[in-house]
Amino acid sequence: MKYFGIVIIIGAIILILVLAGLSGGKSLLLLIGAAAVIDGVSICAFSVLLLTAAFLFSTGALRSRVMIIGGFYILGIFLVYTLIGLGILRVLVFLGTPHFVAKIGALILILFGLITLANRFFPAFPIKLKIPEAAHRKMAALMERGSAPMAFLLGCLVGLSEFPCTGGPYLAALALLHDRATHWRGFAYLIVYNLIFTFPLVIILLIASERKLLDRIREWKKEKTGSLKLWSGLAMVALGVIIFLL
Repeated sequence: MKYFGIVIIIGAIILILVLAGLSGGKSLLLLIGAAAVIDGVSICAFSVLLLTAAFLFSTGALRSRVMIIGGFYILGIFLVYTLIGLGILRVLVFLGTPHFVAKIGALILILFGLITLANRFFPAFPIKLKIPEAAHRKMAALMERGSAPMAFLLGCLVGLSEFPCTGGPYLAALALLHDRATHWRGFAYLIVYNLIFTFPLVIILLIASERKLLDRIREWKKEKTGSLKLWSGLAMVALGVIIFLL
């Protein structure tokens, strides 16, 4: 568990490099992939997935059932995030202003990074990047149903609620796609973004669905929350600066 976070990031980077090798727009794909990795290391989505797995095990569910329900949860997040991306791209196309949108996206990404760092070092900082409290009760109700359709709806709800929490990298990536990609190429990159974004959740599910490892990974998440916020905040600021200077 000590190096679990590093394994996730390295795995995602390898996936980005493989996809970049198959693509003509390598620099754009690398930037999109970097944003997806930063976005994918999300404490919000991790927490709900782990809680769901723990609840299912408490009801006597087998690992296969945990895998199926967890898979529907991840699918819900993937679908909603993809639809959000398509909607924002349509708005950006309508607004136009090429080459300017990416700068705005970079500034938003830097802002998200600075807020994340502020939350890490100053817990009393008034602005919090987290799932709204109003969504927690509905999530708990869906979680307790313990079925695949409810898990899918839970994933959709988490995807909607998580966007204000971790949407900075996504907005920056969408701004880049608006400025630098054609219609169909942008859609393909959007799918790639969300595959990379959900990749850590798939790894978490594979491990957490093993009952003996669930408690260990929950402890790891609790111990590493501060570190993840630190590195995530720094990475957002750095990537935002790179995009702004391009």
